Amino acid sequence: MKTEDFNYDLPQRLIAQTPVYPRHTSRLMVLNRQENTLSHTDFWGIKQFLRPGDCLVINETRVIPARIFGLKKPGGGKVELLLLKKKDALIWRSLVGGKRLFAGRELSIIDGPEATIIEVLDGAERLIRFSEPIEPYFDAAGHVPLPPYIHEKLDDPERYQTVYARDPGSAAAPTAGLHFTPELMEILEDRGILFERLTLHVGLDTFAPVTEDNPGDHIIHTEWCELDEKTAQRINDAKKAGGRIIAVGTTSVRTLETAAKGAVEGDVVAPFQGPTNLYILPGYPFSAVDAMVTNFHLPKSTLVMLVSAFAGQERIFNAYQEAINLNYRFFSFGDAMFIL
Repeated sequence: MKTEDFNYDLPQRLIAQTPVYPRHTSRLMVLNRQENTLSHTDFWGIKQFLRPGDCLVINETRVIPARIFGLKKPGGGKVELLLLKKKDALIWRSLVGGKRLFAGRELSIIDGPEATIIEVLDGAERLIRFSEPIEPYFDAAGHVPLPPYIHEKLDDPERYQTVYARDPGSAAAPTAGLHFTPELMEILEDRGILFERLTLHVGLDTFAPVTEDNPGDHIIHTEWCELDEKTAQRINDAKKAGGRIIAVGTTSVRTLETAAKGAVEGDVVAPFQGPTNLYILPGYPFSAVDAMVTNFHLPKSTLVMLVSAFAGQERIFNAYQEAINLNYRFFSFGDAMFIL
């Protein structure tokens, strides 16, 4: 297995720059693994592929407005911070943009508190200590960060949030969930389809390509996730009743499969809270996930490797080529795939 096996050529024009409206009018490719078929509809049409008792597992993380701006003290030079991970109430691991940002440098956050760089990490990463918690200043000082391949301004930041986002903590959205609308969710629930919620806070490393020749040599990023006891029980009950466990997004896949490792005999998942570094490559034995809703992922990314593990590398890349031929929209604001 080589990293190059997960590469493909994507025309730049197919990288979606803006979301569609309404959300459920995005296109949907349905990949049926058992029948080895591809079919096409819109996301509203996903209901025809779901059955009463199926359990859609969604990630209710919320993207924080993690891009903030400030000025160096003294001097007043401009600084840009991208908050990556909260270490404690005042300290965040951050990416910084600007010159001479060494340990001890003081910063004044625009519309926010004072801050100090307390440690220089790898590359542009720094540990930043704020004089008081930054979260109360997010509304005034924070800006929602968009992926590096999106160059259009987003008029409404809520379009980069799922409609069910509740738990702040992500640097990027769990984008498979962006296609759901309250209207579609209500119709699905009326038909006996279940929604269960977990949390995985997405880090920016999700966009990083694998650079090693052998993907097995890549060190996967760690993300915090939680599947509580009551949710785990309902998922197990749904499975025992004959429902399929359908992960909405690779973040839900990663959380469910992490939780599966602690499951007792007869269950598919156990409660879990903490960091996961689960790395899913072809050959991985899935324990909890029966089907998944996902977007079209970046070449040579850990995410395209994950969906290849689930559906088969050749099958996935044949589907991606058909998506390109049919002008599907790719990546975060792009169209969706339902793998069953």
